[in-house]
Amino acid sequence: MRTSVVAPYAAYLRVYEPLAAFPEPERGRWAAYAATRPSGTSAAAEPPSPAGLTAQEHRSGLENLLATPPVIAPPHESEDAYVQVLDGVTVVCPRQTRLRCWTALAELRREYPATVLDVFWPRLVIDQAHLEHERWKSAHPDVHPHIHSSTWHVPVRWFVLFAPEERVVVPAAEGGSGPGELYYRTPMVQARRRIARALKVLRETVEDGALITGLENVGRWLEEFHPRAMVELDYGGLVRLVAPDPTADTSVADVAEGIAALGSGDGARASAAYRRITERWQSVRALEHAS
Repeated sequence: MRTSVVAPYAAYLRVYEPLAAFPEPERGRWAAYAATRPSGTSAAAEPPSPAGLTAQEHRSGLENLLATPPVIAPPHESEDAYVQVLDGVTVVCPRQTRLRCWTALAELRREYPATVLDVFWPRLVIDQAHLEHERWKSAHPDVHPHIHSSTWHVPVRWFVLFAPEERVVVPAAEGGSGPGELYYRTPMVQARRRIARALKVLRETVEDGALITGLENVGRWLEEFHPRAMVELDYGGLVRLVAPDPTADTSVADVAEGIAALGSGDGARASAAYRRITERWQSVRALEHAS
């Protein structure tokens, strides 16, 4: 069992906020940090790929899991962030590795009994991490993770936030292996609007279920951030499993078509779109058990 913070085949949903969204002294620190990054020097500069930071995170996470005793969460919060430029405004997504590790542990504690977790970590290590998280939350009640992650699949609810034309494909470096990188990026206002529209359609056409609940949770999470933020879906390592050509993946378009079909009363077209996306990601998740 591995938390999604360090899994190599994981996708990431990130929120980048403008510097104005951060309180001092954090704002000043991120401003200085962004100024040292290529994307912080000019609105016209090419935004750096998050792939390097993500790979570094994987390496550190695996080292922590292999340590004796294993380290569930790093002792100090990451001082790094992902930096992009949105309409000429520098936006920052703190990595928050320690907070995300704590959050992943809390999710595992809710999902599995203690006897299962004891197989992977000593009880003392689990309890200590839980206490550290609780103390931190009491001192920082308004701080939320800027990143959600998912192993071996992209949740359907994440696709709702984006439109097909917002796809960003970064080709593999010359001489490198692999299909490159795949992202979707959209302004926060668009992501919130699409969630609201999708929820309206779903509540009118289907019974309450996991998709509606999941969308509601994502919507509540997005409400915690600045209205001029940017939302990014990074396929991460999953881009290697979805399709040889990243542009061949039509998950965002399939979800948009399915919701539009439901809204127009075309159940057959909605079912066909849903079937395409579920079959695609079921085949990807099957690789988890084959590996």
